[in-house]
Amino acid sequence: MIRRIHNFSAGPSTLPLEVLQEAQAEFVDYHGAGMALIEMSHRGRHFEQVHHEAMAMCRKVYQVPAEFEVLFLQGGATLQFSMVPMNLLRQGTRAAYVDSGSWAQGAMSDARHYGEVYAAWDGKSCHYTRMPATDELQLQTDTCYLHITSNETIGGTRYVDWPSVDVPLVCDMSSDYMSRPIPWDRFDLVYGGLQKNLGPAGMALVFVRNSVLEHCNRDIGRYLRYDVHAEKDSMFNTPPVFPIYMLGKILNWMDARGGLEAIATEAQAKAAMLYAVIDGSDSYFYCPVDAGSRSVMNVVFRLTTEELEKRFLEEAESAELLNLKGHRSVGGCRASIYNAMSRDSVQALADFMVDFREHHPV
Repeated sequence: MIRRIHNFSAGPSTLPLEVLQEAQAEFVDYHGAGMALIEMSHRGRHFEQVHHEAMAMCRKVYQVPAEFEVLFLQGGATLQFSMVPMNLLRQGTRAAYVDSGSWAQGAMSDARHYGEVYAAWDGKSCHYTRMPATDELQLQTDTCYLHITSNETIGGTRYVDWPSVDVPLVCDMSSDYMSRPIPWDRFDLVYGGLQKNLGPAGMALVFVRNSVLEHCNRDIGRYLRYDVHAEKDSMFNTPPVFPIYMLGKILNWMDARGGLEAIATEAQAKAAMLYAVIDGSDSYFYCPVDAGSRSVMNVVFRLTTEELEKRFLEEAESAELLNLKGHRSVGGCRASIYNAMSRDSVQALADFMVDFREHHPV
């Protein structure tokens, strides 16, 4: 009997058990080759097949149009905080960022090393409890792109209505990557790390429109150029072999479950279970996020006192409900319920919350 706890980690996060078991079975002797995939040449036939199948599944599952290139890059999403402006922020232009919280601020901070950057909207006045509407964005002249963060992992906010703007739209989708279909006609570059919904840490998955590639900066190191990776089919150097292998398997798992539409429906149902407990608790639990911007991947909530939150987390861990502590910068509690999180695990947390309230009245 395999022991599996309820893992609500914000990332790296829980992955599908059947995918982990399949990878385990193939790990030492990959398809009869007498060696593991991670021991093979990345130019050999075994990995080339894995690589190209993963790319094809990215396009199929995420419904990616032909005018976008698929890039497998090392360094995770944080490296993209620099690669985006290095490639797109040209002399005489400026970049706009939506300051929606901690991760948006990280992207903006790194971009300032490469040119002029400004906030098209600042969530500080609303304490980062919601995302902006398109008509709230203040875009300046000579703006070469607008950068948004689709889902703030720490603050528990997400875009429900995507911006519609006249400049290239760049989006960090790390914490809700492939959890719902997106309108590709609005986007020009989408990126994110794998370690929430799509695999182990160590890789960024990037989708970039060909028209953007045509105007990328050429005076930076080759590894940092999107056009070089597109030209080399993401094989410019030794790629992140194991994350690509796991990505392919998880995409197949998603496809077998009905694709993005089914995944999105399940995500909404799981989140609704927790928000129903929170909203029905007479403020015993409360969510600081505006109802119209609540994340379905990262459900953040507080209890009435920090002492009660500490007790809640201790008893939750004893019940094998792990990694519910909020980010150290904001405190509170956070349940990350990514694609691989089962409805049974979410129900276990919901039941625990109800039971905890009954046994610890205030």
